[in-house]
Amino acid sequence: MNRVRDIVGCEEEECRKYTGRRVGVAILDTGIFIHEDIKDRVTAFCDVVNGEEMPYDDNGHGTHISGIIGGSGSASSGQYRGIAPGCSFIGVKILDRKGNGVVGNLVSGVEWVLQNRYRYDIAVVNISIGMFPKVGSRDRNTIIESAERLWDAGLVVVAAAGNNGPGPGTITYPGISRKVITVGTIQEKSVQRSYSGRGPTPFCIMKPEVIAPGLHIMSCKNAPAGYVPKSGTSMATPVVSGAICCLLEKYPYLSPVEVKMKIHDTARDLGLAKNVQGWGQLWMPELLK
Repeated sequence: MNRVRDIVGCEEEECRKYTGRRVGVAILDTGIFIHEDIKDRVTAFCDVVNGEEMPYDDNGHGTHISGIIGGSGSASSGQYRGIAPGCSFIGVKILDRKGNGVVGNLVSGVEWVLQNRYRYDIAVVNISIGMFPKVGSRDRNTIIESAERLWDAGLVVVAAAGNNGPGPGTITYPGISRKVITVGTIQEKSVQRSYSGRGPTPFCIMKPEVIAPGLHIMSCKNAPAGYVPKSGTSMATPVVSGAICCLLEKYPYLSPVEVKMKIHDTARDLGLAKNVQGWGQLWMPELLK
């Protein structure tokens, strides 16, 4: 995790002032385990899969995402600290123990977030999942509409580009939305074939907007003090969500569009094709100026 923080400039002096304090981030995923690194900042939990009241994660994906966004690193003496270790977590379980889900659960999770956004100070929504609905399916529009409802309500929605690259037109839903901030992974030299989803979308929209580290990211396991490495655009997405939490701590009144434009203006151009890197690599020192 400290490597991720270095790659996006999180350890530079100006960035260390901001930890995402008073910013709530909703994580629509497999749930959230009360890990040592996040246990004091889980402010709410909603389970639309099994209806449980207490936080849990029977898969581990959602907990890993949470640790990247804002784990304190206390169980690792700070080694695996997240991007925004002062933020609060709102876990919304929409996926089952195998990581599978249905569109109806996504819709229910989004509705719960909209109803409770002020109660839990939700400002950012992380969706590290991707779907490929059948062509002509109503689900395609439903997924996009759900994500855009959050955006239109003033919440910054950050979604994964998916792991179906490197071919064109491989961005998954809801990352295909023209409104949300879609995140791909930085191409690592050790990986021969890039898996990060690429645009353009069927609507000829450039995607992703930005890229971030996503290979072998060490983060919280669904065990009291454990860690585990995972890879994918699912892991790159919370890096950006965590950075946005820090940005909103400094500038709490930014709109989703203004947040998006700040990322546009400050991303580092790596010289790659626009449908590979978008605007470039997330770079926090410029983002937080």
